[in-house]
Amino acid sequence: MDSQIIRFIRESYSMTQRDFAKLVNCSYSLIALVELGKRNVTKNLEKKIAEALDLDQKQIESISLIVKEMGNGLPPFM
Repeated sequence: MDSQIIRFIRESYSMTQRDFAKLVNCSYSLIALVELGKRNVTKNLEKKIAEALDLDQKQIESISLIVKEMGNGLPPFM
């Protein structure tokens, strides 16, 4: 996961950074810094997000692909 994927996931659930941080059980500042690219996404944070949202590896890979396509200017479901 990277900052764009985390932001995409959070926004997909219509959550603020504070609400997302509470759900994931981490600090608001960590989420804010990760989304700004000032902190790296750790394996621990990835695990917390996956567990909190019940995401398996295949779902995370699908989300990553969508975010990549959006970055290339392509609509995600074409």
